[in-house]
Amino acid sequence: MSQFRLLHTMLRVYDLEKSLDFYTRLLGMKLLRRNDYEGGRFTLAFVGYGDEKDTAVLELTHNWDQAEPYAIGTAYGHIALGVPDIHATCEQLAKEGVKIPRPPGPMKHGTTVIAFIEDPDGYKVELIETK
Repeated sequence: MSQFRLLHTMLRVYDLEKSLDFYTRLLGMKLLRRNDYEGGRFTLAFVGYGDEKDTAVLELTHNWDQAEPYAIGTAYGHIALGVPDIHATCEQLAKEGVKIPRPPGPMKHGTTVIAFIEDPDGYKVELIETK
């Protein structure tokens, strides 16, 4: 067994407050820590569903002087979250104005029910029903 483990995934975000609201209020993560780095003119905010000592989390990096939204790289895939009721989750997120480019339904060539939503910066988040 490896001594390695996944610690976090980092996303550069344009509007930190919008992103924190999306990941905490709408997706139920907790803000675990937030640090401003005045000398480097950036903020790091870590969000997740559990303590960093045993759970992988998201690092949201906000560069204070970023003048326009980031372009999403072609190598980026998505973040995946397990949800108990994908239809109810998507209904609630749609009411909040969240973009849902791929509504809930069975995965192509499979039976797993999935959906894709977008965070405020356009990053894809896959929802997978865990019933």
